[in-house]
Amino acid sequence: MLTLVIGDKNLSSWSLRPWLALRHLDLPFREIKLKLDTPEFKEAVSRYSPTARVPVLIDGDVHVWDSLAILEYVNEKAGGRGWPSDAAQRAHARSISAEMHSGFAGLRQNWPMKAAAKNVHAPLPVEGAKDVARVDQLWQGCRSKHAANGPWLFGSFSIADAMYAPVVLRFNTYQPQLSSVSSAYVEHVLADPPMLEWLREAHDEIAA
Repeated sequence: MLTLVIGDKNLSSWSLRPWLALRHLDLPFREIKLKLDTPEFKEAVSRYSPTARVPVLIDGDVHVWDSLAILEYVNEKAGGRGWPSDAAQRAHARSISAEMHSGFAGLRQNWPMKAAAKNVHAPLPVEGAKDVARVDQLWQGCRSKHAANGPWLFGSFSIADAMYAPVVLRFNTYQPQLSSVSSAYVEHVLADPPMLEWLREAHDEIAA
C-alpha cells in the first residue's frame, strides 16, 4: 500500500494536494502525519525525505517528494485518470498546475493556509491582489469552457483541482471578492466529501 507523509492539516498546503488526489482517484494509502514547527519535525521527516520537507509518497522502495512529482506518480498509478483525457485539455490543466506550483508568491506569503480559520482580515499588497485576480481569471476560463461536463475546473476532478485546493481554503479563510463563477467553484470544493474530511481533521488539530 502507498504511504503519504504529510504535515498538519491546518497548515500544510502542499500536503493537501496529493492527499486530495489520492482520495479522488480511489488509491488506498496510509497516512503518516508529522507536526510542523516542532523540534522533532526535522529528525522525523529526515527518515522519509532528502529535502526534510513534506509531503513524501512512499511506494515500496520508491520515495517521491515534491507535490507535483507525487501527483504525476499518482496519475500513473491510476492509469492516467489524474489528467483530462483530451490532449488539449490535458496541456491546459498541466499549464495552470505548473503556474500554481511555481507562482503566486504574493498570495502564498501574505495569506498562509489556515484551513480551520474563516473571516480573517489580512490586507494584501499589490502583488498578492494581482495573484487573486489571476486565480479568478483562470477559474473563470476553465469553468466557462467545461461547465457542461461537471463542476470541477475541467468538468471532472483532475490534478488541477488538487493543485488549487489550498487556494480555495485560503479564499475561505480570507474572503476576497471573487467573480460569481469562482465563488461557486469555491463552494463546490468546500462541499466535496474528501475536503470536508480534511477540514474536520484540521479543526480537530486546533481543538487539541
